Amino acid sequence: MPELPEVETTRRGIAPHLLGRTIARVIVREPRLRWPVPPEFSANLEAQAIERVERRGKYLLLGNALGFALLHLGMSGSLRILPASTPPGRHEHLDLLLDDGLCLRLTDPRRFGAALWAGPEPHAHPLLAHLGPEPLGPGFTAGGLAARAAGRSQAVKSFIMDSHVVVGVGNIYASEALFLAGIDPRRPAGSVTPPAWLRLVAAIRQVLEAAIAEGGTTLRDFVGVEGKPGYFRQQLRVYDRAGQPCRSCGAPIVQIRQTGRSTYFCACCQS
Repeated sequence: MPELPEVETTRRGIAPHLLGRTIARVIVREPRLRWPVPPEFSANLEAQAIERVERRGKYLLLGNALGFALLHLGMSGSLRILPASTPPGRHEHLDLLLDDGLCLRLTDPRRFGAALWAGPEPHAHPLLAHLGPEPLGPGFTAGGLAARAAGRSQAVKSFIMDSHVVVGVGNIYASEALFLAGIDPRRPAGSVTPPAWLRLVAAIRQVLEAAIAEGGTTLRDFVGVEGKPGYFRQQLRVYDRAGQPCRSCGAPIVQIRQTGRSTYFCACCQS
């Protein structure tokens, strides 16, 4: 599933093509995404110039004079900038035709993505209203994590993957950040010490920034705006490396299941 680095990579790729351009037409070939594409999505975008291209968590926001459209890539979606004349493929469900002959095209094989109208106050939308702080922003602090974790027995990996605690720390990046911070992913969140929270906040930022610089992580489906995969996979220290030697100590990387997801860690380096 595209996570924060992949969505931010997408935002940076589409923004130069969208800002200041007018959407001449919206083509919805398949309205049955995770939620039906509402009529106001097209009505409020057509004939309007895009003034802002933002991201909140894993959601993209396209702003014009009337408000904001909200886009989500789902589990396997991607956005591409293409000539508007490019014939659509089987899973290419939505086009925003621009006034310069290009289009923004949504590809979503599993149809778990979304294209909604969020109105003039997008952060009040039910999908965004209760999200935690951005991990690369000033509101994400060790003290804030410690306060939320106090007394909780939930495993620290599951805790930092909760979008109400912090947005965008998906499965890959949680495993990688916990390794960098030297924290066992099974450790109860309430038992993490203040120095460890400081290390973890720094590690989360480091991992996400590095992943964004590499265009995200492609394991199966994700491609950026230019159709290229994300190259952060080449830098993974623990994720998807079960049984391989730890890059720090040489011990085999361990794989376990937590809340239905694979977790990877080094039993020697993480405590």
